[in-house]
Amino acid sequence: MPNADWIAFFTAEVGATAALAGLVIVAISINLARILSFPHLPGRAAEMLVILIGALLVSSFMLFPAGILPRATYLALALATWTIPVGALLRDLRKGALVRATIGRAVLAQLPTVPMLVGGWLMTAGDPAGIVWLAFAVLLALVAAMVSTWVLLVEILR
Repeated sequence: MPNADWIAFFTAEVGATAALAGLVIVAISINLARILSFPHLPGRAAEMLVILIGALLVSSFMLFPAGILPRATYLALALATWTIPVGALLRDLRKGALVRATIGRAVLAQLPTVPMLVGGWLMTAGDPAGIVWLAFAVLLALVAAMVSTWVLLVEILR
């Protein structure tokens, strides 16, 4: 489990991910009609919410006392956080979304979820390096969410 330095980091990340998740929800509610008018944007909005919730839960779980959660919890959470965006991307491709735009969106969604999978796997194996991978996943989730929030708030109006 994390030491005091990591606890301070994950405490800060709980606040940051919760605040950004709130911003994504506001962006969706402000531009809901416009988002719904583009076939790929509802999926993109859902992806970012799932990724942020995954990062929020990872950060929150790191603050639990040692031994409370099974180590496999991190891998299960990472699998859910990875699977939902992949499903949304595949669904949008089947609906005829532009491949070029979907590739960029896929990269953005995979940026935090792949390190989260690695971290979850390492945590399940008892390797303390899993904490580092999960920390990077949380930071990358914030970056990915900021980019998508920009799209949902600004680019959608162009």
